[in-house]
Amino acid sequence: MKISFKLIVILIFWVNQFYGQSHYQGQHLDKFTLQDKLKPLAYSFDLSDVRLLDGRFKENMLREQNWLLSLSTKRLLHSFRSNAGIFDANEGGYFEVKKLGGWESLDCDLRGHSTGHLLSGLSLMYAQTGDERFKLKADSLVSGLAEVQKVLNQDGYLSAFPQELINRNIAGKRVWAPWYTLHKILSGLIDHYLYCNNPQALEVAKNMGLWAYKKLQPVTQEQRAVMLRNEFGGINEAFYNLYAITGKKEYQWLAEFFYHNEMLDPLKEGKDILNKKHANTYIPKLLGVTRDYELEGKGQGDSIATFFWNTVINHHSFVTGSNSDKEKFFKEDNLSEHLTGYTGETCNVYNMLKLTRHLFTHTADVKYADFYEKALFNHILGQQDPQTGMVAYFLPMLAGAHKVYSTPEDSFWCCVGSGFENHAKYGEAIYYHHENTLFVNLFIASRLNWKEKGVQVTQETTFPNSDKSTFTIETTQKQPFILNIRYPSWAKQGAIVLINGKKINVKQSAGTYIVLNRIWQNNDRVEVTFPMELSAQATNDNPDKVAFLYGPIVLAGEMGTENMISPAPYSNPTLYNDYYTYNYNVPQNLIKKVGIDKRNLANEIKSLEAKTLIFKTVKDGIILKPLFDIHRERYVIYWDLK
Repeated sequence: MKISFKLIVILIFWVNQFYGQSHYQGQHLDKFTLQDKLKPLAYSFDLSDVRLLDGRFKENMLREQNWLLSLSTKRLLHSFRSNAGIFDANEGGYFEVKKLGGWESLDCDLRGHSTGHLLSGLSLMYAQTGDERFKLKADSLVSGLAEVQKVLNQDGYLSAFPQELINRNIAGKRVWAPWYTLHKILSGLIDHYLYCNNPQALEVAKNMGLWAYKKLQPVTQEQRAVMLRNEFGGINEAFYNLYAITGKKEYQWLAEFFYHNEMLDPLKEGKDILNKKHANTYIPKLLGVTRDYELEGKGQGDSIATFFWNTVINHHSFVTGSNSDKEKFFKEDNLSEHLTGYTGETCNVYNMLKLTRHLFTHTADVKYADFYEKALFNHILGQQDPQTGMVAYFLPMLAGAHKVYSTPEDSFWCCVGSGFENHAKYGEAIYYHHENTLFVNLFIASRLNWKEKGVQVTQETTFPNSDKSTFTIETTQKQPFILNIRYPSWAKQGAIVLINGKKINVKQSAGTYIVLNRIWQNNDRVEVTFPMELSAQATNDNPDKVAFLYGPIVLAGEMGTENMISPAPYSNPTLYNDYYTYNYNVPQNLIKKVGIDKRNLANEIKSLEAKTLIFKTVKDGIILKPLFDIHRERYVIYWDLK
């Protein structure tokens, strides 16, 4: 049978269209009606295709599971049911339910946001593990939210607070971020539809969107300009995703309505206007812009997002990959003046990592994977307290500060909400693929099922405690494909690669990919070693204010527990802004200066124990260890050189 060249071209076109449909984390292609016009250079795997193996990341994930399952569904729905006036006679009325505290209190404008985040966390955890408990709990939340939406009977409106908060926002009156909260609920519903295949979640989300369309149609351009100054999270991204799933123009209109000209237009001209801007208000706006670019394949969306990303990473970020001081960006490169107890908001890192994943799929540029590793290992991994599973709002850069954790039922800050997601999706950025190429971006013990190729890849590693990772290929038949293993920019001492025990010549250099192009057979093994070394990274504005790293891992000095609150450094959960009122009581005699020649670190800092990443400074006798391993004690990240 002969197939014409024209027919082949048509077939290739439609195959490309299909595989270009979804940039919703590069997954769930069958659930999107619209076809992304952008043709990326890398695609994510579905989260369900990656399973974590034993290691530090899996330990964090297991602790997160306990927290997700411990929170009562009735308590999470209480504020929603109260808003709808739903009375449960079997429970003695809704006032008998034990209420959540902090940002979920009934007098807080943001009440309900945690339920949206938790819905996302449960859905992600189900995809990451396949454990039905997470799907069933999320199903019950969706069922409860659907009931509230029906009882409210307000054209699809759904929230834990009345529409009066929305009206105040439209009128330009003072209110705390109602669209931000609706974004979390809407995103949770979309996540549950995509990861758990629950059609009811999509129906509730669609109804929310149709309400918003009707609500915002009469808003004038003048009103719109004022209301968009209020934080609205990434609701533009959520509406673009709803548009991509359904194809309905109402959702596209909504997404475009939330384009914030005042904040985004200067980026088109390459202007850095970040100084004093609220960082977590700013970053999600770029996610919507990026999503629009992916769907339409035109405009300046990619260049805007790329300029923003480069600006934040190169001029506004600390050595950990985090940014901001008291939640706000500061003057470019002015890092040494902002080493306070309120730096490094976790939500900012969460959103920067989301943006990083999108930009990586556009170009497959290794710099995005390098940053992802930096922020994941040095911030997200250490955000969680190993004893309790609670999470930190900030990662303080203040010398002598310590991490301040949430409480199980009485905090519910924004970073608690994003924390529900952070530790449920570690598998999302380890591997990517494109046509006949497999990318390995992160060194995390895991197992990949590349279904399209009939190939499984098992990555065994204890990185960063070891500089070696081993990949075992399993396949029922020989498979030709390219294995691209990230050659990290920090690996200045080279790389050692063995295939089935035989050393091969590595032609690439740090900051690229090691390209292994061969016909792979069952049980082929690739061993990769990237020797790590000590390095010093100074703040952009002060060459004598430095942090020390081992490979990509930020090392911090242990400074004990003098003057710390006992038994645990929790904040006061009765205040909404307790993370700002927290007094670190840093001892006056705390060591902040070290006698180290940063040009000769190998002789100035010595390893104490192999495979533990514990070091000691020779002159001052200070113990250094990974920041992600320091909990419930003081630390120093940035040092003054004597």
